[in-house]
Amino acid sequence: MLTHTTAPARPPWHAYLALAGSMALVGSYVALSKPLVAAMPVFLLAWLRYLIGAAAMAHWVRRPPHEPAADHRTHALLFLQGFLGNFLFSLCMLYGVSLTTASAAGVIMAAIPAVVAVQSALFLRERLDGRSLAAIALAASGIGLFSFDKTGADGAATPAGSWLGVPLTLWGNVLVLAAVCCEAAYVVIGKRLSAQMGARRIAALINLWGLALMTPLGLWAAQDYDWGHMSATLWGLLIFYGLAASVWTVWLWMTGLRHVPAARAGVFTVMLPVSATAIGVLFMGERLSPAQWAAFALALAGVVLATLPPQGFTRTTSRSAG
Repeated sequence: MLTHTTAPARPPWHAYLALAGSMALVGSYVALSKPLVAAMPVFLLAWLRYLIGAAAMAHWVRRPPHEPAADHRTHALLFLQGFLGNFLFSLCMLYGVSLTTASAAGVIMAAIPAVVAVQSALFLRERLDGRSLAAIALAASGIGLFSFDKTGADGAATPAGSWLGVPLTLWGNVLVLAAVCCEAAYVVIGKRLSAQMGARRIAALINLWGLALMTPLGLWAAQDYDWGHMSATLWGLLIFYGLAASVWTVWLWMTGLRHVPAARAGVFTVMLPVSATAIGVLFMGERLSPAQWAAFALALAGVVLATLPPQGFTRTTSRSAG
């Protein structure tokens, strides 16, 4: 006979769109903010980003009447998400990429969905079904294939030198891997927080922690900076960067994460390199090889697989005793 089985509720489509939109926006502002990185120190850029976010989200800090008061554990999680997902991730990624090649960093970043899945299983006790594992494999293999193909094509030189007897390129790879772990922790901690408070307030409080951590470094970098390097175009780009990085992407991610398991949400991180590359192709004259197009097809297939509805029925047979 045909019987209903207990199946998890299907997440609403707006949750999937929010997750994809968040990571796509990250990829776009990473690609478009290159002139800012060339115009000012990294610490100063990061500090101004948090300042812009704090000004834009000041009215989101107040706790709404329907939301319970945050306990010490929740405040600790907010600090950890701001420290790991924003502050430490940015430092590890920026300095890691400066010591290794962009292609090698891309290969390592392809591990984000898998690391998210592992951390979700360890800390959230999420069970990974076959579909989630297949989606994670498709996403990681797609971005990995793209990066390997790019490695073979660009022939980028690796930085020379060593520190403590270890090549600088290896240090760079370790820092990028640390950034991957930080990004995965951002997803996992965000899943826990999204069950306790709204997406807007999470975004505002995380940004305040980032501002507190970055302010000493930002003030130090601003002492000798020549503000004459900033044109009207760069100021406009800075405002977009601050709003996108601190406000829009965090709010979208937390909105979607409220309805989607962390491991499955991690698949949507592939939209970051996909959108960054799309910006390069559409606006910066870059070209992709056939293997790279195939790699992106694999990555997007993982996203599609992650959004398919769960199977709600199973067919079983039974025999009556009489």
